[in-house]
Amino acid sequence: MFKHKEYNSCVVVILTYMFMTIGILLAAIALEVFLIPNKIIDGGITGVSIILSFLTNINLSIFIIILNVPFLLLGFRHLGKNFLIQSTVAMALFSVLLEIFKQVDVVTNDVLLATVFGGILLGIGVGFVIRYGACLDGVETVAILINKKTSFSVGQVILLVNLVIYMVAGILFGWDRALYSIMTYFITYKLIDMVSEGLEQAKAALIITNNSEEIARSIYKKLGRTVTFIEGEGLISGKKVVLYVVVTRIELRELKKIVEADDVSAFMTITDVSEIVGQHIKSKEKLNTSE
Repeated sequence: MFKHKEYNSCVVVILTYMFMTIGILLAAIALEVFLIPNKIIDGGITGVSIILSFLTNINLSIFIIILNVPFLLLGFRHLGKNFLIQSTVAMALFSVLLEIFKQVDVVTNDVLLATVFGGILLGIGVGFVIRYGACLDGVETVAILINKKTSFSVGQVILLVNLVIYMVAGILFGWDRALYSIMTYFITYKLIDMVSEGLEQAKAALIITNNSEEIARSIYKKLGRTVTFIEGEGLISGKKVVLYVVVTRIELRELKKIVEADDVSAFMTITDVSEIVGQHIKSKEKLNTSE
């Protein structure tokens, strides 16, 4: 039984890194073969790195690594060791592939075609990376953390940061390139929605368990999310405690691990949340038994 579980765990890890690699490969192709040669930039830390690379003639991959280090450490502190490991591997591989595809000839000099197909490939690639528990850009990490502490959504934070970056791009490369970059941004994040179900889409989890206190405290400690306790009664199993918690898509993998670690017999259902009205508690002030 132990060997079977160990085998399944190894398969999951292998598949996770395989799909992450495919996503990173697509993202690197999008940038170096479609977007950057046509002076169309991505948002976030990648966009800042592209601008600095143009201004200094220093390799883009160097800026990608250096500028993301503080955000990786921040992500480790708030999102855990797995996030740090997977994101570090993802960013390192991303930098290597950027250098490789830098040698590949540009597919098209048509700016509109480059915008559309570059945005599609980038969105699919980044979507795969996020879906499997990592990120390629430190701004995503900061946006998730700001979302936990404020009423701003992840998408709103990223959009505000990117608008500043695109304004700088417009000054440096021309306003037409800034507009194409904004078009790429919207195409990219539409594809991310389709692949990873969205950066900011909330997920509601109902957890039926015999270890409600332990799971609730683990969720609060590791994710900073408070949990609502609901009394329930099963037809056969009798009285149970049902936990209700709302998390972001990127936190969902960690939530599953927490539940599995604290109660292997727990039953959990996960649903999409289309809208949140009111203030969802995200601060780490004091652990309560309800939201």
